Amino acid sequence: MAIEKNSQVFDVVIVGAGAAGVGVAISLLHAGIDNFQIVDRNGVGSSFESWPAETRFITPSFPSNSIGMLDLNSIAIGVSPAFVMKVEHPTGSEYAQHLKDLSKFFELPVIGNTDITKIEKVNAIFHLTSEKTVLKSKNVIWAAGEYQYPSVNIFEGSELCHHTATIEKYNGMEGDEIIIIGGYESGIDAAYHLAKQSKKVSVFDINSPWEESSSDPSVALSTFSYERMQDSSFKKNVDLYPKTKIKSVNFNGELYEVTTDQGKIFKSKVKPLLASGFEGSHKFLSNLFDFRDDGFPLLNEKDESTILPGMFLCGPLVRHDNHIFCFIYKYRQRFGIVAQAIASSMGLETDEFIAGYRLWGMYLDDLSCCGQECLTC
Repeated sequence: MAIEKNSQVFDVVIVGAGAAGVGVAISLLHAGIDNFQIVDRNGVGSSFESWPAETRFITPSFPSNSIGMLDLNSIAIGVSPAFVMKVEHPTGSEYAQHLKDLSKFFELPVIGNTDITKIEKVNAIFHLTSEKTVLKSKNVIWAAGEYQYPSVNIFEGSELCHHTATIEKYNGMEGDEIIIIGGYESGIDAAYHLAKQSKKVSVFDINSPWEESSSDPSVALSTFSYERMQDSSFKKNVDLYPKTKIKSVNFNGELYEVTTDQGKIFKSKVKPLLASGFEGSHKFLSNLFDFRDDGFPLLNEKDESTILPGMFLCGPLVRHDNHIFCFIYKYRQRFGIVAQAIASSMGLETDEFIAGYRLWGMYLDDLSCCGQECLTC
């Protein structure tokens, strides 16, 4: 197939049409930038659409804009998913529809079914290559996220497991006894839904997230998950194995054998579930960013690459010092930072934009206020 040569040069191309991509696009509009394009390998909200049918947001939505606080699951000023959907903990498909509605309302330019395979900068212009076209832009915002890139190669035989990101629904899953490897949010979510079907569930985790004392929701379980763990079916049907590392998974022709690092073997008639998190799309950015010791892209104070000016990052992959911006209400605080940086580089006045975004908690430029633990008494 011949690649279409596009002569138009955009001010910004956004890669990814999920919560981060749609959210930062709206921020660009508010900053006075309209010559931009969003591209996605599938379409708006596609990662949310691929969630297991029963999985819901762990963060509650609440229409609190009237008191000057954004809905936790909002990605734009003046928007409340709870007010529109009338749902406190939306499913993935419900939130995907919310993103599509926002995209239509703001008339965002989105090209779907376009997988960007290469990004290079030639004479101050980025060239973004896909199978169908080459897009040119002065700036690029990588907002591809992580859900479509599950972490699967973590121990011997992990390919024999089903990653939770590949599960269509938990209702009706085969097997009466299920092994889950990983005890953070997705592992507890799977255990809860399976326990409600009276299946016996064993959850193994290398740490013990359900006993974590931190109040940072990027480290400890959410209140939503703790509450589910108090359900009678969870207490009756789920066994938790903290601080238990899985060494290998083997299939002997009849049973799946899960071996811990202590040599204990647990057996199951069905494939174990792997709730091991995500590698993230940043594995495709090796030539665009330097990387931190933890493997995440190294960013300057504008969430821009330290080696390639004009290359920005938005979404759950953003890290600064020990701050993890992995939830919507966290990474949306940086949309305004990126939009202002680009608008300023174009000579646009941004004082009013900054003031408005700062007022709504969408312009976090002082990271010293992050990381405060809750008081215990």
